[in-house]
Amino acid sequence: MNVVFPAVFTETGCKKGEVLVYIPDINGMTEGNGIADAIEMAKDYIGNALFSKKDSDVPEGKKIGEIDLKASPFFEDGKTFVSLVDVDLDAFRRQKKSRSVRRNITLPQWLDDMASAAKLNVSAIAQGALKKELGIM
Repeated sequence: MNVVFPAVFTETGCKKGEVLVYIPDINGMTEGNGIADAIEMAKDYIGNALFSKKDSDVPEGKKIGEIDLKASPFFEDGKTFVSLVDVDLDAFRRQKKSRSVRRNITLPQWLDDMASAAKLNVSAIAQGALKKELGIM
C-alpha cells in the first residue's frame, strides 16, 4: 500500500543544513541534514507511525493545497515549503520484519568445537542451509 502525505519542510539556514519537518496528518515531527536526508527521515517517521495500523485504518493525506504553512510549529524558524512524501508501507513493513532475530540451536559438543576451531560462522551457515532447504537461494 502506497501512502502520500504532505510534509512541511523548514530550512533553518544553520551551517549543518538542518531541515525541520512537520507532517500534519499524523502530527509528526522530525529533522534531517539537508533536504534529501529530511525527506528520508519523513518517510521513516511516516512508516514507523503507520507500521502496525491495518491498511483500512491508515489516514488519507490532505491535498498539498490544503496545508497551511503557518500551522507548522517551525514556520518562523526559516524558509518553509510543503512537499509530498510517499511511502510504500508494504515494503517498509517487509524491511522492518527482515531484522535479525535470535534463535538457539542445539549441536553436539564435538561439532561446535570443530566449528569454533575452524572459525566458522554457524549463524551464516544455518541461514544458508535454511534458504537452500526452503528453495529461496
